[in-house]
Amino acid sequence: MELERMLRALGEPTRLKIYRALLERKHCVRSLSKKLGISEPAVSQHMKVMKEAGLVYGEKYGYHTHYLPSQEAADFLAEQFGLMRDASLKVDRDMTVCQCEYRKENDAE
Repeated sequence: MELERMLRALGEPTRLKIYRALLERKHCVRSLSKKLGISEPAVSQHMKVMKEAGLVYGEKYGYHTHYLPSQEAADFLAEQFGLMRDASLKVDRDMTVCQCEYRKENDAE
């Protein structure tokens, strides 16, 4: 899974709204269009981006496709944000000491 692609997809406000709607229940394009007040072609384009990012998948019911969030993607995102949170907790937040490599190189001169 590609974190950057997922975050780019969810970084667009309409796609984030669509994703949140899918976290509530299955939706087809028409349902999402009515719920969010945007055209069906626009919803379809957003769904294409989210499918390509691995965030959602569709289940066919006759002529309609009902979309759901990918549990694998949700687990992956949760894991990645958990790792970022853990790393953030380890950051030395003592503002009196600069730890950047640039500073160390110049101090040696």
